[in-house]
Amino acid sequence: MSRVFLLAALFLSASLIGAQDAKPLNPSLIANKWHAHWIACPDAPQKDVGVFYFRKEITLASVPAHFWVHVSADNRFLLHVNGQYAGEGPARGDLFHWRFETIDLAPLLKAGKNVLAATVWNFGTRAPVAQMSNRSGFMVQGDTTAEEAVDTDTSWQVKQEKGRGLAATNGVAGYYAAGPGELVDGRAVAWDWDATAVSDAASWHAAEVIGRAATREAQDADNNWELVQDLLPAMEHRLTDAGKPVHAEGLAAQPAFPAQPLEIPANTHVTLLLDNGVLQTAYPELVLSSGRDAEVKFTYTEALYDAQGNKGNRNEIAGRHIEGVSDEFISDGAKRRDYQPLWWRTWRYLQIDVTTKAAPLRLERLGAWFSAYPFQENASIAGDIPDLKKLWDTGWRTARLCAHETYMDAPYWEQLQYVGDTRIQALISYAVTGDSRLGRQAITNIGSSITPEGLTQSRYPSRLPQFIPPFSLLWVDMLHDYWMYVNDEALVRETLPRTRDVIDWYALHLREDGLMGRVKWWEFGDWTSGYKDGDPPQDADGGSTFLTVQLIEALRDAAELEQDYGSKERAAVYRKTIEKASAALNRLNWDVEHGVYADTPAKTSYSQQANVLAVWQDVAPEAEQKAILRRVLVSEEGKEAAIDGTAVPPMSAMSYYFRFYLSRALEHAGLADLYVSQLTPWYDMLKLGLTTWAEKPEPTRSDCHAWSAHPNYDLLTVVAGIHPGAPGFAKVRIEPHLGGLHEIHASMPHGGGAIVTDYKRNGNGWVAVVTLPDGLDGTFVWQGQERPLHAGAQTFRLPESGGSN
Repeated sequence: MSRVFLLAALFLSASLIGAQDAKPLNPSLIANKWHAHWIACPDAPQKDVGVFYFRKEITLASVPAHFWVHVSADNRFLLHVNGQYAGEGPARGDLFHWRFETIDLAPLLKAGKNVLAATVWNFGTRAPVAQMSNRSGFMVQGDTTAEEAVDTDTSWQVKQEKGRGLAATNGVAGYYAAGPGELVDGRAVAWDWDATAVSDAASWHAAEVIGRAATREAQDADNNWELVQDLLPAMEHRLTDAGKPVHAEGLAAQPAFPAQPLEIPANTHVTLLLDNGVLQTAYPELVLSSGRDAEVKFTYTEALYDAQGNKGNRNEIAGRHIEGVSDEFISDGAKRRDYQPLWWRTWRYLQIDVTTKAAPLRLERLGAWFSAYPFQENASIAGDIPDLKKLWDTGWRTARLCAHETYMDAPYWEQLQYVGDTRIQALISYAVTGDSRLGRQAITNIGSSITPEGLTQSRYPSRLPQFIPPFSLLWVDMLHDYWMYVNDEALVRETLPRTRDVIDWYALHLREDGLMGRVKWWEFGDWTSGYKDGDPPQDADGGSTFLTVQLIEALRDAAELEQDYGSKERAAVYRKTIEKASAALNRLNWDVEHGVYADTPAKTSYSQQANVLAVWQDVAPEAEQKAILRRVLVSEEGKEAAIDGTAVPPMSAMSYYFRFYLSRALEHAGLADLYVSQLTPWYDMLKLGLTTWAEKPEPTRSDCHAWSAHPNYDLLTVVAGIHPGAPGFAKVRIEPHLGGLHEIHASMPHGGGAIVTDYKRNGNGWVAVVTLPDGLDGTFVWQGQERPLHAGAQTFRLPESGGSN
């Protein structure tokens, strides 16, 4: 796995979708020990909570065109050059794939003396669950001998920061896995840590050497950090607003702050609530003057709560209160002190509580440094779908806030890269941005978590192991998705053998009849009433329709990959396994009376999820697929329904997440003209004032969950109909579904340019104009009839849909 990370920096093909200029990495640094050392603060905690400053002065005769350095830390670093922001990191990984960032310092350098300074921190046992760790440490390595003056060793100075620590509690109820709140006591902070000169030089000491840095595959490395280059771009770092005041207490009138400074008298308590209007992920930056000993508390939340703990309409403020993660700042009384937490926060609402002591405090300024993966929105869609722009913008905002150095399920609550969420997030990225780098990261990072038994972890990186075997299957599907969208044969070839570990593990748990037996760990399928703790129902010996069909999907995807890049014999075995499992489902789990699949052979429960998968994966005979989906769509939880004279048993309902798979099934069965009518759950969220898509229907913990953002993908692929027509997006297949609409205009990025579709109803038919970039051809499909597509523009006159939907 390691060569992918290290050598790709040198050889990454420009044909990869979203590829940009590769970061340099001197070949002499690959699979080798480095001149730079990992360094630490002597007589300081190695694994417990600690914040440290490192600095070094270098002298340059002139400013070079480039000055590339490789930087890493445990847990993290913030690097300044001459008092200016230079970069941060490293991106998360495990100790066997510990990232280093490659940063060009030249734009911040000057002739003469230059100061490199870094804040390094370790949050110990209170670090985010996604944060893996060895011990506190810092490392800088110049890329060549021209930059070796910055290499870390005992020439670097270090000081432990006594003014920074952690808040007593995280301040939230429910499962929380993100970072802790912080406490910044300005009276003890070393404010000049990155200045040209420090005021307390005696408190700085020579750094302690831990051992030489080394890249993965180096012989007999000195420490546990096996370094790999982070190939992701720097995260977006953009100044924006923190919010506008909507409520105040302790003041004669609602202030204009943060638009204007705010003076708070001595011995006063003030509460100010800001509403940013939409959710965001950012580093808040507060500038304070005077007011020594004054305490300022920031509390961040996605939504306000009523007395019963419900969120309700997110726009409502009256009768509501705030709960959430908090940071605390204590003023030292000096002028224009800049207070920030070390990690970004997530908020729509930000409450500022200020308690002054003997001196008045001046709040000079409050801003926010937006932080997220630097995705560019390169796709678009417009047309007469109601509130289409709101749907699209809300989904895109959700996808952006859930994408940083890894994909994240929820930016507020967990910040973990779960496979089930990530599969959907990656597809949104490919279709909307054309940037595949974060998807590549996810495949490799999750692949790094495979255990000797053969399973991936359910989320990775994570210092707390968790296993959801169905997510291991989805990881296999993720590789197939990547193969279809991205021209990166090397990664597919390298990763394919690892998929065999997953499938072989599952093969050991198959029943003799071909159905899945009982699977260990957590068998999560969906959050729904009939799936206790998310687990699909099973008989004593297994037999789950859901789990069996999910295996079928992974086997089908893996068989295609094996056929092209691996073992044709394995591909044949996979197909035979699919045949046997499908036959068993139709023999044992098909309910003839109701015309749907039961959850198990016992036929005591039914779910929409199991039937959706059975249709999508062709377990259901083609002739039955539309009827099954129609029954699914009229089914209800807890009571029987009926359609066309056939009773439909109560079914566990799909969550927002699983409706992604409904979209695939509708398209597969020829019912995709119904897609727009299935957007009601998203319209309901808009009515509640949500500015990102929630994890699940009310009451929901998370107001921003990436797995609910799939309408952005669906609109491009199902409605506009744009799909890869061959691996690597070498061809395009366009099959629109325009039921009930009058016009749709869509664009999707491609390596060679944009794929543009323009559909307009014209009398009893449609006029479709399709424009492909140079070098791309494919197929246009309408009512089962295929027409060739070529580079450039082409126009088709299409008959009205036959109404088979």
